[in-house]
Amino acid sequence: MLLNRKHSGKRWHLRPDGIPKVTGQLQYLTDMTLPGMLHGRVLRSTYPYARILSIDTTEAEAMEGVYAVLTSKDVPGLNRFGIATPDQPVFCEDVVRYVGDALAAVAADSPERAALALGAIQVEYEELTPLDSTDAALAPDAPELHPHGPGNVLHRTEIKRGNVEQAFAACEHIVTETYYTPRQMHAYMETEGGLFVPDDEGKLNVYAATQHGYKDRMQLARIIGCPEEDIRVVSSPIGGSFGGKDELNVQPYGALLALTSGRPVKMHNSRKESVRAGLKRHPMKIEMQTGISREGIIQAHRVRITADTGAYATLGAPVLNFCTEHCLGPYSIPNVDVEGLSVYTNNGLSGEFRGFGGNQAIFAVEGQMDRLAEIMKMDPWEFRRRNMREKGDPGPLNQRILTTDGLSQVWEAMDRSELWQKHQHPHADPSQPPWIKRGVGAAIAMHGAGLGYGIPDPAGGRLSLNSEGKIEVAFSYEEFGQGLIATLEIMLCDLFQCRTSDLNIIIGDTDRVPHSGSSTASRSTTMAWMALQRLQTPLRSRVLSAASALSGIPADELVTGPGGVWRKGQLPSTDVETKSLEQLSTAQAAGASHIQGKGTSSPSTDTDMTSGFVTAYSDLAGQGTAEEWVFDTHFDYPTTPDHVVGGHYLYTYAAVAAEVEVNTLTGEAKLLDTRHVVAAGPVINPMGFIGQIEGGSVMALGFTLTEDAVMQDSRYLTTNLDTYLIPTIRDIHTNLEVEAIEDLPEGDPFGPRGIGEIGSVALAPAITAAIHQATGVWVNRLPVPREQLVQTLHVPLQEGVSPS
Repeated sequence: MLLNRKHSGKRWHLRPDGIPKVTGQLQYLTDMTLPGMLHGRVLRSTYPYARILSIDTTEAEAMEGVYAVLTSKDVPGLNRFGIATPDQPVFCEDVVRYVGDALAAVAADSPERAALALGAIQVEYEELTPLDSTDAALAPDAPELHPHGPGNVLHRTEIKRGNVEQAFAACEHIVTETYYTPRQMHAYMETEGGLFVPDDEGKLNVYAATQHGYKDRMQLARIIGCPEEDIRVVSSPIGGSFGGKDELNVQPYGALLALTSGRPVKMHNSRKESVRAGLKRHPMKIEMQTGISREGIIQAHRVRITADTGAYATLGAPVLNFCTEHCLGPYSIPNVDVEGLSVYTNNGLSGEFRGFGGNQAIFAVEGQMDRLAEIMKMDPWEFRRRNMREKGDPGPLNQRILTTDGLSQVWEAMDRSELWQKHQHPHADPSQPPWIKRGVGAAIAMHGAGLGYGIPDPAGGRLSLNSEGKIEVAFSYEEFGQGLIATLEIMLCDLFQCRTSDLNIIIGDTDRVPHSGSSTASRSTTMAWMALQRLQTPLRSRVLSAASALSGIPADELVTGPGGVWRKGQLPSTDVETKSLEQLSTAQAAGASHIQGKGTSSPSTDTDMTSGFVTAYSDLAGQGTAEEWVFDTHFDYPTTPDHVVGGHYLYTYAAVAAEVEVNTLTGEAKLLDTRHVVAAGPVINPMGFIGQIEGGSVMALGFTLTEDAVMQDSRYLTTNLDTYLIPTIRDIHTNLEVEAIEDLPEGDPFGPRGIGEIGSVALAPAITAAIHQATGVWVNRLPVPREQLVQTLHVPLQEGVSPS
């Protein structure tokens, strides 16, 4: 199926949150206010590395309008947080390790008074020399940033198989390269924040953006020292996350300030504070050496990964695991020697980010494929096919994976695409001056979904017929722009042949939803689909049984449909936009849903579409107890049966081709055309599918060409978005095609795969391959250095031609 903005072979579904978002009516969590609320602020370190000699809050505590001033001594429970490794202080006690470290927090009756109170807190430091690079942190004489823990190495990984040295010795060609990737910002529009409300019963209500409300609740309970049930976390809707709000940010401070003051507290980071304290993509150095035989078959692959995780762990270890797994690509390599390090420094925090280490790894391994193909004087796409894993092969870690044809399907689809065919015959535009060069490149990727083996990955959901006669679904997932609610609506309408007005969807509220796991790692769509497959049958059976009891019609002659239960063969269209459904709704409101005779409704004077209508969902809801209408399911995300930590079982496959134009006078590279081929199973929501691929592609464009949160001496040189170059509408080409391959093996029980990340992981190597074809320059560093693309010997200017 070829998708684009204009058409698709499937039904396009209006996003229920679309109009409120574009009109500005949607209330995000950071928009919430309450009468009498206080405003919270956090005092953060001005040094990247220093001992704390003293903190004096006396003056701030005495200020008018200040209701709470907190430091480490005021944390009643664990003064640490971290979604995987709780090593980050809520408030620092004796040392600060980066410029965003928290020292104190205040709550005041106005933002201005809160700012004044922060300024009144006196902190005396002993400044220390920061470890501003992984090399500095790994030096033998480097001070240990975490002396009571792992020192300066958070995590190590390795993959060893075969005999690499012997294999390299027999190789015909060997390519050695070092790749560097940037510290990228998530750049979400809504910065971190929320509202924290203690109630009269001693419960704390947290309205703050996160991708895992239950995990936030667990962490906050440890910090506060209370049962988890005493905390309610409402975590949706979110104004963007991309992984950046998966970790706690303002929540510990808002929670403690609200409980101390006994009043609601609002917190909302400025962009500057978000930059200095928030997570970024891990900058990495990836050293690769790859050897091939005379026939162009990969024989040996050596990799050394060094990731800068910053001052604290967050999810640095799982990110490194993922990068390690994906640095082998979708290739069959018999001799492998991979080692990875995630290193603590005094730089800004690195953590979870869309792609989760795959972006860095795939840029490097695909770069190796292009370099090797050139040495072989072979078409780079054919070189990949020659070395790709076969159907049924184990995964990169030699773990068992679910077998699909996805890899070969995306390769073949790209091979025959019009855009990739341009690579065979580069076209020079005669209307362009000679310093404008064009090239086409492509890359391929297999990308794991879910958290991987060894990490708890629970899932579940609840389906019910509520007291209002709505089919109600509840998940702990969050809506942060990915279109989850629309996808759930489509799934439910397809399962029950109902309309959206028959549904009630509840997400992101720990008091109202079951534990469904995190909204991350492209897992939500698959998990929701699997949960609904388990839940639809018991709820439908209960509905049809109750309708049969009321109407006298055998249950096997009934089906669910728009508005309620219908006779088989007499179900109207479920298209919510058709006139017939509007008429049906009118007829029901006039009393057509009341059971008559043998249970069929009386025909409406407006339409005969109700002739097969039996009874409304609202009539059924009162039959039996409320508990009889509720069905729950709990299960784990599918993972490999092999005991390989981090190993994935489900993979999504993609091929990406890119046409690029390079101005060799200025070094500017411009993306002209892109084609994504994605094998991720059935497309549930075409609009959401395209939106995710387009959004991931734009984020990857910034990763490749412009974005880098540069640090010097462990301080950000960029503190706002005015000097941080995220792609704008001017930078985004208009020709982007997405081809969806929906085939899955017969009997596949896992349904549609999530595609939140697959659109972002392979564009960088496609662009750099296109740059190489255009200029002959091999790029090994992102964002692409413009100075590297400026030719030292230019074509002489022609008379009357301007280089601008």
